Amino acid sequence: MTQHKNDDALIGEDVPAGATDNVPKPVLRRAIAASAIGNATEWLDYGIYAYGVTYISQALFPGDTAEATLFALATFAISFLVRPLGGFFWGPLGDRIGRKSILALTILMMSGATFLIGLVPSYEQAGIFAPILLILLRMVQGFSTGGEYGGAATFMAEYAPDKQRGFYGSFLEFGTLAGFSLGAMLMLGADLALGPEIMADWGWRLPFLVAAPLGLVGLYLRSRIEDTPVFREIEEQGEREPSPEAGLRTLLAGYWPQLLVLGGLVVALNVVNYTLLSYMPTYLQARIGLSTDQALIVPIIGMLFMMALVPFAGALSDKVGRKPLWWASLIGLIIAVIPAYHLMSTGMTGAIIGFMIMGVLYVPQLATISSTFPAMLPTPVRFAGLAIAYNLSTSIFGGTAPMFSSWLITKTGDPMVPAYVMIAACIVGVISLRFMIETAGQSIRGTHIPGTDAARREQAALRAQQSMKSAAL
Repeated sequence: MTQHKNDDALIGEDVPAGATDNVPKPVLRRAIAASAIGNATEWLDYGIYAYGVTYISQALFPGDTAEATLFALATFAISFLVRPLGGFFWGPLGDRIGRKSILALTILMMSGATFLIGLVPSYEQAGIFAPILLILLRMVQGFSTGGEYGGAATFMAEYAPDKQRGFYGSFLEFGTLAGFSLGAMLMLGADLALGPEIMADWGWRLPFLVAAPLGLVGLYLRSRIEDTPVFREIEEQGEREPSPEAGLRTLLAGYWPQLLVLGGLVVALNVVNYTLLSYMPTYLQARIGLSTDQALIVPIIGMLFMMALVPFAGALSDKVGRKPLWWASLIGLIIAVIPAYHLMSTGMTGAIIGFMIMGVLYVPQLATISSTFPAMLPTPVRFAGLAIAYNLSTSIFGGTAPMFSSWLITKTGDPMVPAYVMIAACIVGVISLRFMIETAGQSIRGTHIPGTDAARREQAALRAQQSMKSAAL
């Protein structure tokens, strides 16, 4: 196929189907950027919402500060309850019509809903319609995110070279931390520049509006790159499921053990994630007594430190495997979480050190999501399996973790509850990890589960076919 030179040409048109180890570096970088920017947009919203929850609750909900904050955290959780519906809808569709098309739609919906949250009228102006509008917009976010993360992780994994999938996949999570940090810094910057009164009046809305240009950039990047070589390979061979419904039946009937293992790992991953990142500002302010600005600064410092480590952890997983890094992370957190929370209770310095300890221990999980999870399923059902298992587990255990921890602290009076919840989640992860197949360095092409003997035989046949085609040309 001849590469077009005009501005409308798709980037990556010269990349043959299946040839992930031969993707040119410029194409690979654009594929990574196209994947990561959607994740950054998603987490921009989480960062803004988590770090501005006090202002948002005052503006859009009735009741005193404690009640309004609980309502706002519950609304944060609502979007996660919708995510599985998005997973069931977008996932099978992405396996049928392609990863690229779905990702273009999801980033548009997600960024648009985030932008509109910044325009929701206050409770004083619209009464009960203010929280209703917020809930509806967060449901749109949740529905679109149900396809966004699984699709982005699949897209990135299916473009990355087999021997460097950990390194390149880590940039999706670099986007997670970058988006979250940007949201947090926008909220903190607005707070410092405008002051509490203006922030409570209208200043909290400004960071949400950044989602619009970010989403448009993401849409442009995704529309200009070809679908993944791995997906196009099964498309050319006629190995796609005949319909999204058929793909869903195949997935649930044939791959439920992989879905259970994946879901168990996600329990550990996302309970730690949302407790550490989303809930921490509220916890530090309400339970530890830090000021609003201090409670924002602590996680920002920790996340910037984590961002610097993520690519190195991803690259390390290519050398030693994904499972050793997960074992170290899960066991390390089980041992260190309670001491870290006690350290955070000592004040600002202790809070920074305690957060960084947990952040460093969490990085090996975070850095390897995009190389580990997509490789647990074969290509024809990869998008659907990842979207469904990831979002079901996240909706039940991840997004609800901040609200659940806050409620338990209120009921028990024990500020260590988030630590206990994180330990319980990590134990679930340890059990699940025992059943995970190591796939570092393994190809994820084909119709069999990567890392199995059947997959290796199929991939050897595919390579032989590709060599014959190259020789014939």
